[in-house]
Amino acid sequence: MARLGAHLGGQPLWVKRDDQTGLAFGGNKVRKLEYLLAEAQADGARTLITTGAVQSNQCRQTAAAAARFGFACILVLRGDTPSHPTGNLLLDMLCGAELRWSGSRDPDEVLEEVFQEAWSAGRRPYKIVYGASSPVGALGYVRAMSELMEQGETFDRIIVASSSAGTQSGMIVGARLFGFPGRITGVSVDRPASELAAAVAELARQTARLLDLPHDFDPSSVDVVDDYLGEGYAVLGAREIEATRAFARFEGLLLDPVYTAKAAGGMMDMIKTGRITRGERVLFWHTGGGPAVFAYGDALLGKTSSSRA
Repeated sequence: MARLGAHLGGQPLWVKRDDQTGLAFGGNKVRKLEYLLAEAQADGARTLITTGAVQSNQCRQTAAAAARFGFACILVLRGDTPSHPTGNLLLDMLCGAELRWSGSRDPDEVLEEVFQEAWSAGRRPYKIVYGASSPVGALGYVRAMSELMEQGETFDRIIVASSSAGTQSGMIVGARLFGFPGRITGVSVDRPASELAAAVAELARQTARLLDLPHDFDPSSVDVVDDYLGEGYAVLGAREIEATRAFARFEGLLLDPVYTAKAAGGMMDMIKTGRITRGERVLFWHTGGGPAVFAYGDALLGKTSSSRA
């Protein structure tokens, strides 16, 4: 990202394009779903069930993967039906997913009810946890680190959005396994650093056990920053707007307002304040989510100060 790097004072910047992984505009969940759907097929499942927010990237990619591989798909979405479907929700519907809304109830409670209903109806459901962040799902990012090493560039630091722990945990297992020497900095989008680091370490331990690896992971070794939570999950503030505009106007890259815009805003601030040193070779791992940008148009164009979807 030479033009963005020059804008930020000459910082050496690269981007890993997981927004280009295919399946309805791609994203990081495609790597996880590759392993989860293999397990679902091996178990004889016929219906995929998962949960998320109305603009959930995971739900959109799960619906697309279900369509591609011949599964039915049920999505349990938070809140109530919006008056006008846009962004990821529109794509969920185009891919043929059945939608269930949790309303004021706990989405996980509704998810369990939907799973039991599908099981009783003989639909052979397979449940995918929030964020697809299970040990099986994290295998996608163990393999992604091997892919990165094969591509031949060296980096001092990776910046990635971190929330449900699956992406970052897979990356740190893969870094240990394949010898990546740099830092993997997770920019939290919704959780305190101590809580997120503990979750990443635990899932990394479980993933390593799944692979019969002897590695252990301590929360103190997990690099997480929580300085860029802003006004909260799915709220687009000034920092996220600045980052989204900069990526679009200098590199022609579209960010996801919920995840990658927070991570990019954090990265840009760390460069400006010297927390990332000028000589560091930095890789921004773009986890996708572009369709959600259409749900935040007014905020991105300056018509409102923030937005939530």
